[in-house]
This record gives sequence, C-alpha cells and structure tokens, in this order.
Amino acid sequence: MKAVVAVIGNDRVGILAKVSAALAEKNANIVEMTQSVLDGYFTMIVIVSIEEMVCSIDELQTYIKEKVGDMQVLVMHENIFNSMHRI
Repeated sequence: MKAVVAVIGNDRVGILAKVSAALAEKNANIVEMTQSVLDGYFTMIVIVSIEEMVCSIDELQTYIKEKVGDMQVLVMHENIFNSMHRI
C-alpha cells in the first residue's frame, strides 16, 4: 500500500528535512520523490509505502503539517488518488 504526500508553500530552509524526518518517525518509507522551487514557492510530491506505518493517514497529514507550519499538506491513500484521476 502506498500514499501520496504533497507539500506546497513558501520556500525556506529545511522543508525537505522536516518532511522526511516526519515520515521516518511514523515509519512511512519514501519510495519516490520530486521537489522544485518555482518563483519562491516550494512544491514537493512524495510517494510513500504505508504498509508498516504506525499511524493513520489523517494522523500522518496532521503530524507533517505540525512539522512544516504554514505550508499546505495533503496525504492521500493511493486508491483514492487513483480513483480521483481515473477517466
């Protein structure tokens, strides 16, 4: 099982470190990741394995949000993500 994690907000030092640390603390393993900075805005999408995660998806989203502060954070199970993007 996997989940999609998206983080968006103003760029600053340490965002990637905080998100990856939060994922590791909840035992969500990073499978793939992309990040970029566009005109001062940080964007990151991470695919994580949640098979051994020690919390719910909602709890993970709240936990990451606490770590990164005023950034937008979305965590979605892969089944929901795939259903939303199916034609």
